[in-house]
Amino acid sequence: YEMVPVTGVQTCALPISELNRQRVSRETMVGTPLRIGGPRVAMVYPSPYRVAMSSLGYQWLLIQLRNAGLQAERVLLPDDVANERRMRQVPRSLETETPLSHFPILAVSLAYEMELGGLVELLQLAGIPVLAKDRGPHDPVILLGGPLTFSNPLPASPFVDAMLLGEADETCMPAIRSLFDTDSRQSWLDAVEKLPGAFIPERHGTVLPAVAKATDSLLPARSGILSPDTELANMFMLEGERGCHRQCSFCVMRRSTNGGMRLVSPERVLSFIPDEAKKVGLVGAAISDHPKLVDVLETLVETGRGIGVSSLRADRVARRPQIAALLRKSGARTLTVASDAASQRLRRTISKGTTEKQLIECAKIAGSVGFETLKVYMMVGLPDEQQEDYDELIDFTRRLSTHIKVALGVAPFVAKRHTPLDGTPFAGIKPVDKALKYIKNGLRGSRAELRSASARWAWAEYQLAQGGPEAGLAVLDAVNAGGRFADYKRAFNEINVETMRPWAFEKAAK
Repeated sequence: YEMVPVTGVQTCALPISELNRQRVSRETMVGTPLRIGGPRVAMVYPSPYRVAMSSLGYQWLLIQLRNAGLQAERVLLPDDVANERRMRQVPRSLETETPLSHFPILAVSLAYEMELGGLVELLQLAGIPVLAKDRGPHDPVILLGGPLTFSNPLPASPFVDAMLLGEADETCMPAIRSLFDTDSRQSWLDAVEKLPGAFIPERHGTVLPAVAKATDSLLPARSGILSPDTELANMFMLEGERGCHRQCSFCVMRRSTNGGMRLVSPERVLSFIPDEAKKVGLVGAAISDHPKLVDVLETLVETGRGIGVSSLRADRVARRPQIAALLRKSGARTLTVASDAASQRLRRTISKGTTEKQLIECAKIAGSVGFETLKVYMMVGLPDEQQEDYDELIDFTRRLSTHIKVALGVAPFVAKRHTPLDGTPFAGIKPVDKALKYIKNGLRGSRAELRSASARWAWAEYQLAQGGPEAGLAVLDAVNAGGRFADYKRAFNEINVETMRPWAFEKAAK
Protein backbone atom coordinates (compact mmCIF):
# COMPACT_ATOMS: atom_id res chain seq x y z
CA TYR A 1 0.00 0.00 0.00
CA GLU A 2 2.82 2.44 0.70
CA MET A 3 4.91 2.01 -2.45
CA VAL A 4 5.73 5.28 -4.20
CA PRO A 5 7.09 6.05 -7.68
CA VAL A 6 10.85 5.72 -7.99
CA THR A 7 11.21 8.10 -10.91
CA GLY A 8 12.10 11.76 -10.48
CA VAL A 9 14.67 13.60 -8.38
CA GLN A 10 15.66 12.13 -5.04
CA THR A 11 18.22 13.49 -2.58
CA CYS A 12 21.69 12.17 -1.93
CA ALA A 13 24.45 13.87 0.09
CA LEU A 14 27.37 11.84 -1.29
CA PRO A 15 28.58 10.68 -4.70
CA ILE A 16 26.86 7.38 -5.38
CA SER A 17 30.08 5.32 -5.40
CA GLU A 18 31.16 6.59 -1.98
CA LEU A 19 27.62 6.22 -0.63
CA ASN A 20 27.48 2.60 -1.78
CA ARG A 21 30.90 1.85 -0.29
CA GLN A 22 29.69 3.14 3.06
CA ARG A 23 26.50 1.11 2.82
CA VAL A 24 28.37 -2.10 1.98
CA SER A 25 30.78 -1.50 4.87
CA ARG A 26 27.83 -1.42 7.27
CA GLU A 27 26.31 -4.66 6.01
CA THR A 28 26.46 -7.98 7.85
CA MET A 29 26.69 -11.03 5.60
CA VAL A 30 24.63 -13.96 6.88
CA GLY A 31 24.39 -15.79 3.54
CA THR A 32 26.93 -16.82 0.93
CA PRO A 33 29.36 -13.96 0.26
CA LEU A 34 30.48 -12.97 -3.22
CA ARG A 35 33.22 -15.18 -4.61
CA ILE A 36 35.25 -13.80 -7.49
CA GLY A 37 35.20 -16.17 -10.44
CA GLY A 38 32.46 -18.03 -12.22
CA PRO A 39 29.88 -16.62 -14.65
CA ARG A 40 29.00 -13.01 -13.89
CA VAL A 41 25.45 -11.77 -13.49
CA ALA A 42 24.10 -8.39 -12.42
CA MET A 43 21.22 -8.73 -9.98
CA VAL A 44 19.25 -5.58 -10.81
CA TYR A 45 16.60 -3.93 -8.65
CA PRO A 46 15.15 -0.75 -10.21
CA SER A 47 14.60 1.06 -6.90
CA PRO A 48 17.09 2.70 -4.52
CA TYR A 49 19.09 0.72 -1.96
CA ARG A 50 16.71 1.39 0.93
CA VAL A 51 13.87 -0.35 -0.92
CA ALA A 52 15.86 -2.99 -2.80
CA MET A 53 17.57 -4.44 0.24
CA SER A 54 14.21 -4.68 2.01
CA SER A 55 13.04 -7.17 -0.64
CA LEU A 56 13.18 -10.75 0.59
CA GLY A 57 12.77 -12.23 -2.90
CA TYR A 58 15.64 -10.18 -4.28
CA GLN A 59 17.96 -11.16 -1.45
CA TRP A 60 16.92 -14.81 -1.65
CA LEU A 61 17.70 -15.18 -5.34
CA LEU A 62 20.99 -13.32 -4.93
CA ILE A 63 22.13 -15.88 -2.37
CA GLN A 64 20.75 -18.77 -4.43
CA LEU A 65 22.82 -17.73 -7.43
CA ARG A 66 25.93 -17.36 -5.32
CA ASN A 67 25.33 -20.79 -3.82
CA ALA A 68 25.27 -22.14 -7.38
CA GLY A 69 28.73 -20.72 -8.11
CA LEU A 70 27.71 -17.62 -10.03
CA GLN A 71 29.39 -14.27 -9.42
CA ALA A 72 26.13 -12.44 -8.69
CA GLU A 73 26.53 -8.73 -7.94
CA ARG A 74 23.94 -6.10 -7.02
CA VAL A 75 23.14 -3.10 -9.20
CA LEU A 76 20.46 -0.72 -7.91
CA LEU A 77 18.80 2.49 -8.98
CA PRO A 78 20.75 5.50 -7.64
CA ASP A 79 19.13 7.59 -4.91
CA ASP A 80 19.43 10.69 -7.10
CA VAL A 81 18.96 9.74 -10.75
CA ALA A 82 18.98 13.31 -12.03
CA ASN A 83 22.30 14.03 -10.33
CA GLU A 84 23.90 10.86 -11.73
CA ARG A 85 22.71 11.86 -15.18
CA ARG A 86 24.17 15.36 -14.83
CA MET A 87 27.48 13.93 -13.60
CA ARG A 88 27.43 11.31 -16.38
CA GLN A 89 27.90 8.55 -13.84
CA VAL A 90 27.03 5.00 -14.87
CA PRO A 91 25.38 2.43 -12.57
CA ARG A 92 27.95 0.11 -11.03
CA SER A 93 27.74 -3.01 -8.92
CA LEU A 94 27.96 -2.60 -5.17
CA GLU A 95 30.50 -5.37 -4.81
CA THR A 96 33.19 -4.64 -7.45
CA GLU A 97 31.97 -1.34 -8.97
CA THR A 98 31.71 -2.98 -12.37
CA PRO A 99 29.64 -0.90 -14.84
CA LEU A 100 26.23 -2.39 -15.50
CA SER A 101 26.86 -2.57 -19.24
CA HIS A 102 29.87 -4.87 -18.67
CA PHE A 103 27.76 -7.77 -17.39
CA PRO A 104 26.67 -10.37 -19.98
CA ILE A 105 23.26 -10.80 -18.33
CA LEU A 106 21.05 -8.59 -16.18
CA ALA A 107 18.63 -10.43 -13.88
CA VAL A 108 15.96 -7.88 -13.00
CA SER A 109 13.53 -8.18 -10.09
CA LEU A 110 10.36 -6.13 -10.62
CA ALA A 111 7.95 -5.87 -7.70
CA TYR A 112 5.67 -2.97 -8.52
CA GLU A 113 4.33 -1.42 -11.71
CA MET A 114 5.89 2.02 -11.25
CA GLU A 115 9.37 0.51 -10.86
CA LEU A 116 9.35 0.05 -14.63
CA GLY A 117 10.38 3.71 -14.90
CA GLY A 118 13.37 2.91 -12.70
CA LEU A 119 14.42 0.13 -15.07
CA VAL A 120 14.28 2.54 -18.02
CA GLU A 121 16.41 5.04 -16.10
CA LEU A 122 18.99 2.42 -15.13
CA LEU A 123 19.42 1.25 -18.71
CA GLN A 124 19.69 4.82 -19.96
CA LEU A 125 22.30 5.72 -17.33
CA ALA A 126 24.28 2.61 -18.29
CA GLY A 127 24.22 3.41 -22.00
CA ILE A 128 22.39 0.15 -22.76
CA PRO A 129 19.71 0.40 -25.49
CA VAL A 130 16.44 0.43 -23.59
CA LEU A 131 14.40 -1.54 -26.13
CA ALA A 132 15.29 -5.19 -26.65
CA LYS A 133 14.93 -4.83 -30.44
CA ASP A 134 17.69 -2.18 -30.47
CA ARG A 135 20.30 -4.22 -28.61
CA GLY A 136 23.06 -6.03 -30.43
CA PRO A 137 25.29 -9.06 -29.75
CA HIS A 138 27.65 -7.01 -27.56
CA ASP A 139 24.89 -5.74 -25.26
CA PRO A 140 23.73 -7.64 -22.16
CA VAL A 141 20.65 -9.82 -22.35
CA ILE A 142 17.91 -9.04 -19.83
CA LEU A 143 15.99 -11.65 -17.83
CA LEU A 144 13.10 -10.39 -15.70
CA GLY A 145 11.22 -11.90 -12.77
CA GLY A 146 9.72 -10.80 -9.48
CA PRO A 147 6.32 -10.36 -7.80
CA LEU A 148 4.90 -8.34 -10.70
CA THR A 149 5.01 -11.44 -12.91
CA PHE A 150 2.10 -12.91 -10.94
CA SER A 151 -0.20 -10.21 -12.29
CA ASN A 152 0.78 -8.33 -15.46
CA PRO A 153 4.38 -8.23 -16.72
CA LEU A 154 3.38 -7.28 -20.30
CA PRO A 155 4.34 -3.58 -20.02
CA ALA A 156 7.92 -4.73 -19.35
CA SER A 157 8.07 -6.89 -22.48
CA PRO A 158 9.56 -4.27 -24.87
CA PHE A 159 12.60 -3.93 -22.62
CA VAL A 160 13.55 -7.53 -21.83
CA ASP A 161 14.64 -10.63 -23.70
CA ALA A 162 12.93 -13.18 -21.46
CA MET A 163 10.85 -13.43 -18.28
CA LEU A 164 10.37 -16.04 -15.60
CA LEU A 165 6.80 -15.80 -14.33
CA GLY A 166 5.87 -16.81 -10.80
CA GLU A 167 8.22 -18.43 -8.30
CA ALA A 168 11.73 -18.40 -9.79
CA ASP A 169 13.48 -20.28 -6.97
CA GLU A 170 14.18 -23.22 -9.28
CA THR A 171 14.15 -21.58 -12.72
CA CYS A 172 16.39 -18.55 -12.22
CA MET A 173 19.68 -20.43 -11.92
CA PRO A 174 19.27 -22.70 -14.99
CA ALA A 175 18.00 -19.76 -17.05
CA ILE A 176 21.13 -17.76 -16.27
CA ARG A 177 23.58 -20.66 -16.53
CA SER A 178 22.24 -21.62 -19.94
CA LEU A 179 23.50 -18.29 -21.33
CA PHE A 180 27.05 -19.45 -20.72
CA ASP A 181 26.38 -22.90 -22.20
CA THR A 182 24.96 -21.66 -25.52
CA ASP A 183 26.58 -19.87 -28.44
CA SER A 184 23.92 -17.30 -29.39
CA ARG A 185 21.02 -15.29 -28.03
CA GLN A 186 18.51 -17.41 -29.92
CA SER A 187 20.01 -20.63 -28.54
CA TRP A 188 19.76 -19.14 -25.06
CA LEU A 189 16.12 -18.23 -25.64
CA ASP A 190 15.50 -21.82 -26.83
CA ALA A 191 16.88 -23.10 -23.51
CA VAL A 192 14.95 -20.60 -21.38
CA GLU A 193 11.71 -21.30 -23.23
CA LYS A 194 11.71 -24.88 -21.94
CA LEU A 195 11.58 -23.77 -18.29
CA PRO A 196 8.29 -23.57 -16.33
CA GLY A 197 6.83 -20.07 -16.42
CA ALA A 198 9.15 -18.88 -19.20
CA PHE A 199 7.84 -16.05 -21.36
CA ILE A 200 9.71 -14.84 -24.46
CA PRO A 201 8.02 -11.62 -25.65
CA GLU A 202 9.31 -11.77 -29.24
CA ARG A 203 7.99 -15.31 -29.60
CA HIS A 204 4.89 -15.37 -27.43
CA GLY A 205 3.45 -11.92 -28.11
CA THR A 206 1.00 -11.22 -25.29
CA VAL A 207 0.09 -14.83 -24.47
CA LEU A 208 1.34 -15.49 -20.95
CA PRO A 209 2.10 -18.99 -19.64
CA ALA A 210 1.04 -20.26 -16.23
CA VAL A 211 3.22 -19.01 -13.39
CA ALA A 212 5.84 -21.41 -12.08
CA LYS A 213 5.67 -23.00 -8.64
CA ALA A 214 8.74 -23.92 -6.61
CA THR A 215 8.83 -27.14 -4.65
CA ASP A 216 8.17 -26.84 -0.93
CA SER A 217 11.62 -28.26 -0.15
CA LEU A 218 13.15 -24.91 -1.13
CA LEU A 219 11.12 -22.97 1.40
CA PRO A 220 11.63 -20.77 3.28
CA ALA A 221 13.20 -17.90 1.37
CA ARG A 222 15.47 -15.94 3.68
CA SER A 223 17.79 -12.95 3.87
CA GLY A 224 21.46 -13.12 3.05
CA ILE A 225 22.46 -9.60 4.10
CA LEU A 226 21.57 -7.45 7.10
CA SER A 227 21.76 -3.69 6.65
CA PRO A 228 20.97 -0.68 8.85
CA ASP A 229 20.20 1.41 5.74
CA THR A 230 16.93 -0.22 4.68
CA GLU A 231 13.23 0.24 5.37
CA LEU A 232 13.57 -2.80 7.66
CA ALA A 233 16.86 -1.91 9.31
CA ASN A 234 19.05 -4.90 10.27
CA MET A 235 16.09 -7.26 10.06
CA PHE A 236 16.59 -10.89 9.07
CA MET A 237 13.59 -11.84 6.94
CA LEU A 238 12.30 -15.32 6.22
CA GLU A 239 9.07 -16.97 5.17
CA GLY A 240 6.81 -18.62 7.69
CA GLU A 241 4.55 -19.65 4.82
CA ARG A 242 4.01 -18.91 1.14
CA GLY A 243 0.75 -18.06 -0.57
CA CYS A 244 -2.72 -17.58 0.88
CA HIS A 245 -5.76 -19.79 1.43
CA ARG A 246 -8.23 -16.89 1.45
CA GLN A 247 -10.26 -15.62 -1.51
CA CYS A 248 -10.13 -11.81 -1.42
CA SER A 249 -11.24 -10.84 -4.91
CA PHE A 250 -8.75 -7.96 -5.30
CA CYS A 251 -5.62 -9.94 -4.40
CA VAL A 252 -3.18 -11.58 -6.81
CA MET A 253 -2.05 -14.03 -4.12
CA ARG A 254 -5.53 -15.38 -3.39
CA ARG A 255 -6.18 -19.10 -2.84
CA SER A 256 -6.12 -20.04 -6.52
CA THR A 257 -2.49 -18.87 -6.93
CA ASN A 258 0.07 -21.70 -6.83
CA GLY A 259 -1.86 -23.99 -4.55
CA GLY A 260 -2.86 -21.60 -1.80
CA MET A 261 -1.05 -21.48 1.53
CA ARG A 262 2.08 -23.63 1.98
CA LEU A 263 3.34 -23.86 5.54
CA VAL A 264 6.90 -23.98 6.84
CA SER A 265 7.29 -25.84 10.13
CA PRO A 266 8.34 -23.84 13.20
CA GLU A 267 11.42 -26.02 13.58
CA ARG A 268 12.54 -25.27 10.03
CA VAL A 269 11.84 -21.54 10.40
CA LEU A 270 13.83 -21.29 13.61
CA SER A 271 16.73 -23.38 12.29
CA PHE A 272 17.66 -20.76 9.70
CA ILE A 273 17.82 -17.72 11.99
CA PRO A 274 21.48 -16.76 12.48
CA ASP A 275 22.93 -15.68 15.81
CA GLU A 276 23.74 -12.24 14.33
CA ALA A 277 20.05 -11.50 13.73
CA LYS A 278 18.72 -9.37 16.57
CA LYS A 279 15.52 -8.58 14.65
CA VAL A 280 13.50 -11.15 12.71
CA GLY A 281 10.80 -10.47 10.13
CA LEU A 282 8.33 -13.28 9.46
CA VAL A 283 7.04 -12.90 5.91
CA GLY A 284 4.02 -14.39 4.17
CA ALA A 285 0.81 -13.35 2.48
CA ALA A 286 -1.13 -14.88 5.40
CA ILE A 287 1.50 -15.39 8.07
CA SER A 288 -0.95 -14.80 10.93
CA ASP A 289 -2.95 -17.81 9.67
CA HIS A 290 -0.01 -20.10 10.46
CA PRO A 291 -1.34 -22.50 13.12
CA LYS A 292 2.02 -22.49 14.96
CA LEU A 293 2.75 -18.77 14.76
CA VAL A 294 2.39 -18.26 18.52
CA ASP A 295 4.96 -21.01 19.15
CA VAL A 296 7.46 -19.32 16.83
CA LEU A 297 6.87 -15.91 18.40
CA GLU A 298 7.31 -17.29 21.92
CA THR A 299 10.66 -18.84 21.00
CA LEU A 300 11.89 -15.62 19.38
CA VAL A 301 10.81 -13.49 22.34
CA GLU A 302 12.61 -15.85 24.70
CA THR A 303 15.85 -15.22 22.80
CA GLY A 304 15.40 -11.46 23.15
CA ARG A 305 14.91 -10.71 19.47
CA GLY A 306 12.78 -7.99 17.98
CA ILE A 307 10.02 -9.28 15.71
CA GLY A 308 8.20 -7.96 12.68
CA VAL A 309 5.26 -9.81 11.13
CA SER A 310 3.64 -9.11 7.75
CA SER A 311 -0.03 -9.34 6.83
CA LEU A 312 -1.71 -9.64 10.21
CA ARG A 313 -5.37 -10.63 9.89
CA ALA A 314 -7.72 -8.95 12.30
CA ASP A 315 -9.73 -12.11 12.90
CA ARG A 316 -6.59 -14.04 13.89
CA VAL A 317 -5.37 -11.34 16.26
CA ALA A 318 -8.83 -11.13 17.81
CA ARG A 319 -8.94 -14.89 18.36
CA ARG A 320 -5.31 -15.22 19.43
CA PRO A 321 -4.43 -12.13 21.48
CA GLN A 322 -1.09 -13.78 22.31
CA ILE A 323 0.10 -12.67 18.86
CA ALA A 324 -0.26 -9.01 19.78
CA ALA A 325 1.11 -9.51 23.30
CA LEU A 326 4.23 -11.27 22.03
CA LEU A 327 4.88 -8.68 19.32
CA ARG A 328 4.62 -5.91 21.88
CA LYS A 329 6.93 -7.79 24.22
CA SER A 330 9.48 -7.97 21.40
CA GLY A 331 9.51 -4.17 21.18
CA ALA A 332 6.93 -3.45 18.46
CA ARG A 333 5.06 -0.19 18.97
CA THR A 334 2.54 -0.37 16.10
CA LEU A 335 0.10 -3.20 15.40
CA THR A 336 -0.91 -3.39 11.74
CA VAL A 337 -4.07 -4.99 10.35
CA ALA A 338 -6.27 -4.42 7.29
CA SER A 339 -9.94 -3.72 6.78
CA ASP A 340 -9.49 -3.24 3.00
CA ALA A 341 -12.87 -1.55 2.42
CA ALA A 342 -14.79 1.40 3.83
CA SER A 343 -17.83 -0.56 4.99
CA GLN A 344 -18.98 -4.02 5.94
CA ARG A 345 -21.08 -4.17 2.77
CA LEU A 346 -18.03 -3.56 0.59
CA ARG A 347 -15.94 -6.05 2.54
CA ARG A 348 -18.52 -8.70 1.73
CA THR A 349 -18.46 -7.82 -1.98
CA ILE A 350 -14.67 -8.28 -2.16
CA SER A 351 -14.79 -11.49 -0.08
CA LYS A 352 -12.91 -9.94 2.81
CA GLY A 353 -14.05 -11.71 5.95
CA THR A 354 -12.94 -9.05 8.43
CA THR A 355 -15.71 -7.54 10.58
CA GLU A 356 -16.01 -4.37 12.65
CA LYS A 357 -16.25 -6.49 15.77
CA GLN A 358 -12.89 -8.11 15.03
CA LEU A 359 -11.24 -4.76 14.35
CA ILE A 360 -12.62 -3.30 17.57
CA GLU A 361 -11.28 -6.30 19.44
CA CYS A 362 -7.84 -5.74 17.84
CA ALA A 363 -7.90 -2.14 19.03
CA LYS A 364 -8.80 -3.18 22.56
CA ILE A 365 -6.08 -5.83 22.62
CA ALA A 366 -3.47 -3.47 21.16
CA GLY A 367 -4.30 -0.81 23.73
CA SER A 368 -4.30 -3.24 26.63
CA VAL A 369 -0.83 -4.63 25.90
CA GLY A 370 0.74 -1.20 25.37
CA PHE A 371 0.88 -0.57 21.62
CA GLU A 372 1.04 3.11 20.73
CA THR A 373 -0.80 2.89 17.40
CA LEU A 374 -3.12 0.61 15.48
CA LYS A 375 -2.45 0.91 11.76
CA VAL A 376 -5.37 -0.07 9.54
CA TYR A 377 -4.90 -0.49 5.79
CA MET A 378 -7.83 -0.05 3.43
CA MET A 379 -8.79 1.03 -0.10
CA VAL A 380 -11.10 3.60 -1.63
CA GLY A 381 -12.48 3.52 -5.15
CA LEU A 382 -13.90 0.00 -5.03
CA PRO A 383 -16.79 -0.87 -7.36
CA ASP A 384 -20.18 0.49 -6.22
CA GLU A 385 -18.64 2.58 -3.46
CA GLN A 386 -21.05 5.20 -2.06
CA GLN A 387 -20.83 8.15 0.32
CA GLU A 388 -22.72 6.04 2.86
CA ASP A 389 -19.70 3.74 2.92
CA TYR A 390 -17.43 6.69 3.78
CA ASP A 391 -19.80 7.77 6.52
CA GLU A 392 -19.65 4.28 7.98
CA LEU A 393 -15.85 4.34 7.78
CA ILE A 394 -15.63 7.70 9.53
CA ASP A 395 -18.01 6.66 12.31
CA PHE A 396 -16.29 3.33 12.81
CA THR A 397 -12.74 4.78 12.76
CA ARG A 398 -13.71 7.38 15.34
CA ARG A 399 -15.03 4.59 17.58
CA LEU A 400 -11.88 2.59 16.95
CA SER A 401 -9.74 5.54 18.02
CA THR A 402 -11.40 5.66 21.45
CA HIS A 403 -9.39 2.54 22.30
CA ILE A 404 -6.03 3.45 20.71
CA LYS A 405 -4.51 5.98 18.34
CA VAL A 406 -5.34 4.93 14.76
CA ALA A 407 -3.29 5.45 11.59
CA LEU A 408 -5.64 4.88 8.67
CA GLY A 409 -3.54 3.95 5.64
CA VAL A 410 -5.72 4.50 2.56
CA ALA A 411 -4.75 3.53 -0.98
CA PRO A 412 -6.79 3.97 -4.16
CA PHE A 413 -8.02 0.62 -5.49
CA VAL A 414 -6.10 -0.58 -8.55
CA ALA A 415 -7.52 -3.64 -10.30
CA LYS A 416 -4.92 -6.33 -11.03
CA ARG A 417 -4.90 -8.94 -13.73
CA HIS A 418 -5.69 -12.56 -12.88
CA THR A 419 -8.09 -11.58 -10.10
CA PRO A 420 -11.92 -11.57 -10.10
CA LEU A 421 -11.84 -7.76 -10.26
CA ASP A 422 -9.56 -7.74 -13.32
CA GLY A 423 -10.74 -5.07 -15.77
CA THR A 424 -12.60 -2.99 -13.19
CA PRO A 425 -12.22 0.69 -14.17
CA PHE A 426 -10.20 3.08 -12.03
CA ALA A 427 -12.53 5.25 -9.93
CA GLY A 428 -10.93 8.46 -11.18
CA ILE A 429 -8.39 10.89 -9.75
CA LYS A 430 -10.90 13.59 -8.79
CA PRO A 431 -13.45 11.20 -7.18
CA VAL A 432 -10.69 9.50 -5.17
CA ASP A 433 -9.23 12.82 -4.03
CA LYS A 434 -12.73 13.99 -3.09
CA ALA A 435 -13.30 10.81 -1.05
CA LEU A 436 -9.96 11.19 0.74
CA LYS A 437 -10.72 14.80 1.60
CA TYR A 438 -14.17 13.82 2.88
CA ILE A 439 -12.72 11.10 5.11
CA LYS A 440 -9.96 13.36 6.40
CA ASN A 441 -12.44 16.08 7.33
CA GLY A 442 -14.70 13.52 9.00
CA LEU A 443 -11.86 12.34 11.27
CA ARG A 444 -10.91 15.78 12.55
CA GLY A 445 -10.91 16.01 16.30
CA SER A 446 -10.42 12.25 16.76
CA ARG A 447 -7.31 10.22 17.54
CA ALA A 448 -7.30 8.89 13.98
CA GLU A 449 -4.85 10.12 11.35
CA LEU A 450 -5.38 9.65 7.61
CA ARG A 451 -2.31 8.59 5.64
CA SER A 452 -3.20 8.35 1.98
CA ALA A 453 -1.39 7.33 -1.19
CA SER A 454 -1.48 9.52 -4.29
CA ALA A 455 -4.58 9.19 -6.48
CA ARG A 456 -2.61 10.48 -9.46
CA TRP A 457 0.15 7.89 -9.24
CA ALA A 458 -2.45 5.19 -8.53
CA TRP A 459 -4.04 6.15 -11.88
CA ALA A 460 -0.65 5.67 -13.56
CA GLU A 461 -0.24 2.34 -11.76
CA TYR A 462 -3.65 1.29 -13.09
CA GLN A 463 -2.58 1.97 -16.67
CA LEU A 464 0.32 -0.42 -16.21
CA ALA A 465 -1.63 -2.97 -14.16
CA GLN A 466 -4.17 -3.29 -16.98
CA GLY A 467 -1.89 -2.40 -19.90
CA GLY A 468 0.01 -4.26 -22.57
CA PRO A 469 3.42 -3.64 -24.17
CA GLU A 470 2.19 -0.24 -25.38
CA ALA A 471 1.90 0.87 -21.75
CA GLY A 472 5.58 0.09 -21.28
CA LEU A 473 6.45 2.24 -24.29
CA ALA A 474 4.41 5.02 -22.70
CA VAL A 475 6.63 4.77 -19.62
CA LEU A 476 9.67 5.21 -21.85
CA ASP A 477 8.11 8.32 -23.37
CA ALA A 478 7.23 9.67 -19.92
CA VAL A 479 10.74 9.14 -18.54
CA ASN A 480 12.25 10.80 -21.60
CA ALA A 481 9.94 13.77 -21.04
CA GLY A 482 11.05 14.21 -17.43
CA GLY A 483 9.23 11.54 -15.42
CA ARG A 484 6.67 13.87 -13.85
CA PHE A 485 3.06 12.80 -13.44
CA ALA A 486 2.06 15.16 -16.25
CA ASP A 487 4.49 13.32 -18.52
CA TYR A 488 2.98 9.96 -17.58
CA LYS A 489 -0.55 11.26 -18.06
CA ARG A 490 0.25 12.63 -21.49
CA ALA A 491 2.00 9.43 -22.57
CA PHE A 492 -0.78 7.12 -21.37
CA ASN A 493 -3.51 9.27 -22.87
CA GLU A 494 -1.88 8.95 -26.28
CA ILE A 495 -2.33 5.17 -26.20
CA ASN A 496 -5.34 3.62 -27.90
CA VAL A 497 -7.15 2.20 -24.88
CA GLU A 498 -8.77 -0.67 -26.77
CA THR A 499 -5.34 -1.79 -27.97
CA MET A 500 -3.83 -1.34 -24.54
CA ARG A 501 -6.34 -3.36 -22.55
CA PRO A 502 -8.06 -5.86 -24.87
CA TRP A 503 -8.76 -8.37 -22.07
CA ALA A 504 -10.61 -5.73 -20.06
CA PHE A 505 -12.91 -5.00 -22.98
CA GLU A 506 -13.46 -8.71 -23.65
CA LYS A 507 -14.46 -9.19 -20.00
CA ALA A 508 -16.80 -6.19 -20.12
CA ALA A 509 -18.42 -7.56 -23.30
CA LYS A 510 -19.12 -10.86 -21.57
